[in-house]
Amino acid sequence: MAVLPPVRVAAAATCTFGALSPATPPARRPRCSAVASGGRRVSFSCGAAGDGVAGGRPAITVAGDPPTFVTAPGRRIVAVGDLHGDLYQTRAALVMAGLLSSESDGHVWTGGQTVLVQVGDILDRGEDEIAILSLLSSLNMQAKSQGGAVFQVNGNHETINVEGDYRYVDPGAFDECIRFMEYLDECDGNWDDAFLNWVNVCEGWKEEYPMSPNGDWRPWNFVKKQKGIAARSSLFKRGGPLACELARHPVVLSVNDWIFCHGGLLPHHVEYGIERMNREVSVWMKSSSGDSDDELDIPFIATRGYDSVVWSRLYSQGPTEMTHHSWKLSSVVAERTLKSVGAKGMIVGHTPQTRGVNCKCDGKVWCVDVGMSYGVLYSRPEISP
Repeated sequence: MAVLPPVRVAAAATCTFGALSPATPPARRPRCSAVASGGRRVSFSCGAAGDGVAGGRPAITVAGDPPTFVTAPGRRIVAVGDLHGDLYQTRAALVMAGLLSSESDGHVWTGGQTVLVQVGDILDRGEDEIAILSLLSSLNMQAKSQGGAVFQVNGNHETINVEGDYRYVDPGAFDECIRFMEYLDECDGNWDDAFLNWVNVCEGWKEEYPMSPNGDWRPWNFVKKQKGIAARSSLFKRGGPLACELARHPVVLSVNDWIFCHGGLLPHHVEYGIERMNREVSVWMKSSSGDSDDELDIPFIATRGYDSVVWSRLYSQGPTEMTHHSWKLSSVVAERTLKSVGAKGMIVGHTPQTRGVNCKCDGKVWCVDVGMSYGVLYSRPEISP
């Protein structure tokens, strides 16, 4: 594998992959315009200038609905690992990567034309899940106006929450759901206003309604518990507003010649079809759970089983968990997979790396989950040359 430009790593394992290959400028399109074809495939370009060229570089082009194939000529590409509901660490990582303003009272994109990719697991184990979703959505809007972009990839904790599996939900996250529903009412049900502004108001709500650690979530406080579950279910259930927000994002994303996914892309996923998997997961999330159409069943190949895209750990296991045979096998599988999609490398999360961000499979796979959330390892910020 070719030597990458310097890798910068922040609290959430932020890796810079840099500009990787030149590209032919795309046809002239209006800024952030969308063109649909066949009702399913969508292509659009984003740039700071209306002529399709941002700062002298061709505009970013995106194909697929949800986004699947991204061409970002000359852009710095940054990957951030699992965030698990920790807004403080998320902001610290983005500030250290030069993507977010350091002022505590503002959330301003400072990354210019940088492309940021978050590789899944924003949900569970922390109390600021909706705030992080709100932050990334806001930063994406700002980044697009400067010729950059922010992409998210869904992980296993996104899919299990849409399924209604709340085993890993932090008590504070149930509180956040309750408070957000109340704030949505204050916004007269205007979803866009409430969702995009939530990251700016959520901390004020915490101060106004403080919660003692686990005090309100003792097993016998059934009323509070049921209220939290009801609020979360209304937001994250299939067809719910936050499930529909998650449905905007893929489970596999190709940016230039890099593949981004949560667990790992395998040959049978490629054979099934990357765009097909993304579309099926998205449709499943957006569709009401009451719809019994077989086509709307959960896409097993993408979201279930040890070898699905969001659950696989083939590439990300630690050295103590891998035999020589499994290490060799993972390298062979990675090479075969990347060759089949014409990519030079893969970036995955899912498995906390106690040694920090590292490269596996003979330099083909970067593992960027360092367990930075206080609900996981609460790893310290790190910078790698």
